[in-house]
Amino acid sequence: MKRHVALAGFMASGKSTIGRKLARRLGWPFRDTDALIVRKHGPIAEIFAREGEAAFRRYESDAIAAAFEDAGPAVVSLGGGALTVASNRTLVREHAHCIFIKVSPEQILARVRRSREPRPVLGARPTLLGIKELYAQRMAEYERAELIVEASRRSDGKVVAEIVQWLRDNNLASGVAS
Repeated sequence: MKRHVALAGFMASGKSTIGRKLARRLGWPFRDTDALIVRKHGPIAEIFAREGEAAFRRYESDAIAAAFEDAGPAVVSLGGGALTVASNRTLVREHAHCIFIKVSPEQILARVRRSREPRPVLGARPTLLGIKELYAQRMAEYERAELIVEASRRSDGKVVAEIVQWLRDNNLASGVAS
């Protein structure tokens, strides 16, 4: 039975920020799978350097499973590449309503360049072409989400309001305030 809300999307699309605000609005706990990995295994860039992407993806699968363990509903922010792993897609499909936070590659590049957080999958000097190529590879999985929210150039508040309205319209979250 689906009881969680999982936010999917490319890195730097705002999943964690929107997820925290959505969880607060719903009165639900918030789980960030990247934060769970960092807490248990150390910084993501160090995991990639030390153990490689395959190890990171295993840790990510464990974090997703842990995030869905709660009996009550939670908002879960998935890592940008989480849906590239079949077992993760299955977990999300079984336990959560998946929402794709869609942001343009241009906006992603601007956010990544401003961030202090290294993005190992993009390399030391991220480019628009590199982001577009990786985004295109992942888009088919992102677009399988139950709801696609166009978040480019929209405030977090408007994105959260759209998600809350969708949850309310589909009777997916009891007691959601207006």
